[in-house]
Amino acid sequence: MLVEVNDLTRTYMMGSTEVNALRGVSFAVERGEFVAIMGPSGSGKSTLMHLLGCLDQPTSGTYLLDGTPVEALSDQELSHLRNHKVGFVFQAFNLISQLTILENVEVPLIYMGTDRARRHSLCLDMLKDVGLAHRARHRPNELSGGENQRVAIARALVTNPDIILADEPTGNLDTKTGHEIMEILQKLNDENGTTIVLVTHEIAKAKWTRRLIHMQDGKILRELKGDEISPLVDLFQEAPAA
Repeated sequence: MLVEVNDLTRTYMMGSTEVNALRGVSFAVERGEFVAIMGPSGSGKSTLMHLLGCLDQPTSGTYLLDGTPVEALSDQELSHLRNHKVGFVFQAFNLISQLTILENVEVPLIYMGTDRARRHSLCLDMLKDVGLAHRARHRPNELSGGENQRVAIARALVTNPDIILADEPTGNLDTKTGHEIMEILQKLNDENGTTIVLVTHEIAKAKWTRRLIHMQDGKILRELKGDEISPLVDLFQEAPAA
């Protein structure tokens, strides 16, 4: 099992107010799965994504990433695990504007100590895979939003991580471009067996995945797999506006 989450809680203090962002969440993700974590704002899905990505630690409960108990690690150990095991794709792309596209994709390899020639070769290959090798010397402000998100996907993949965490990856894109990004993610899962966890508030995006974890108020409301997902998506899409 690649991801094992057991009874995770995460509590924050906002001034004198205690906020229970996660309230005993448990699930597992096998290698090669494409999973959507869906829910409205405040459901806890972004908090859960931060924990899965080793960007935060739980208040209680356990999280094993490829058999490693994450909550027991030091900051340095968390950073090492994050760099070697996890690839991130964010809504806002998080590219460095001063760097070229090629240099942006190289960043995680620099942290891993990969030599320059090897970095250059790997990153050009990744850009070729997402159709952007011809834009390698351009900077992010010279690309469209969809192109920047493809760069972010190349950067996430270049370290050959065990899991890709995609946090609202189509949130800043128009419908057509968002569809293209989802096609890339689905192809990575179908053809390469890449494990992907997608966080979204858009229920239509769940149709692209093979499993849906529906969250509400910091808990898992339900889990659906395969043929169970489409009827739920259709129901929500056909429901009249309130």
